[in-house]
Amino acid sequence: MRDNATHSPEPMERLMDSTLESVDSAEELAVGMAERAGVDEDELMKIGMAVRESMVNAVVHGNRYNANKKVRFSVAANSEHFTVRIADEGEGFDYASLPDPLAPENLMRTSGRGIFLIKSLMDDFQVRQLDSGGTEVTLVKNLVSK
Repeated sequence: MRDNATHSPEPMERLMDSTLESVDSAEELAVGMAERAGVDEDELMKIGMAVRESMVNAVVHGNRYNANKKVRFSVAANSEHFTVRIADEGEGFDYASLPDPLAPENLMRTSGRGIFLIKSLMDDFQVRQLDSGGTEVTLVKNLVSK
């Protein structure tokens, strides 16, 4: 998983606008930090796609492009894990009740596969509802083989 990385980059946190430009910025920040942490090229692509999907969910479904709402974006890496947290200020959702995107009745839907995709790209994925409202997702890529 690691190339010749000699150190873990400093953790980073940003408060981002609820815009599609923020989606691009978050992806660039995460991939750049993962690269500095020594993540290989195939895994960089997976991290980028997972961050992009998560940010789109936060901006579009969580904050609904509301200019008064922000997305909290943080990235950290240590010798074992690369972790991204993305939190919106939306109304939240019931993760357990999401429809199965592979069910026959959902195969032709034009949306509803983002979280399924994120889970397939990352080693760990967690969702939690925030006390202040909104949803936080945590994406983890293991940096060492288990």
